[in-house]
Amino acid sequence: MRSFLCIFTFPTMIPACKFFTIPSNFSITPSTGRKVTGTLFGHRRGHISFAVQLDPREEPLLLLELAISTTSLVKEMSSGLVRIALECEKVHAAASHGGRHRKLFQEPAWTMYCNGRKCGYAVSRTCGEREWHVLRTVQSVSVGAGVIPLLEDGEKESNGGSEGELMYMRARFERVVGSRDSEAFYMLNPDGSGGPELSIFLLRI
Repeated sequence: MRSFLCIFTFPTMIPACKFFTIPSNFSITPSTGRKVTGTLFGHRRGHISFAVQLDPREEPLLLLELAISTTSLVKEMSSGLVRIALECEKVHAAASHGGRHRKLFQEPAWTMYCNGRKCGYAVSRTCGEREWHVLRTVQSVSVGAGVIPLLEDGEKESNGGSEGELMYMRARFERVVGSRDSEAFYMLNPDGSGGPELSIFLLRI
């Protein structure tokens, strides 16, 4: 976390929006759960993405583009604990996924709250060439942060110039399943001390 924060300066604050509180069926501290690899990545002035992998060599179990820029998220991180809540509505099984209930990670869009403030909509993404480039580049990194080389000159011209460098932060997360409609990811400190500095909650209501 500290190495990620050192990369940035913070010229602006995140605007305050609609207030949101973490639902009572979520804990703000982790309990025993499965350990997964989480990667946050994005251009400095572009939206940041969050990828969850059971194995660093495998396709992400979950890939979301969050409704917040990389710089804005790091600004929140620099001020203390960060809690991101992603909320979506239940859709009747007959209309949602061929008559079957859609799995939580298959939901296409989420209303996003960061530290209690509504900040837009997160969307699910498939893992394309750009995303695979990032994940393969950091595959051997278990915990760390830094700058990722751009894929090619064309991407550098189209994205690098307008949205800044491609940054990443990678860490181990604890995945806690509450029900088929709720899950949480808690970032683990490498030294095992203190509570999670970043928590991400997914809730279908």
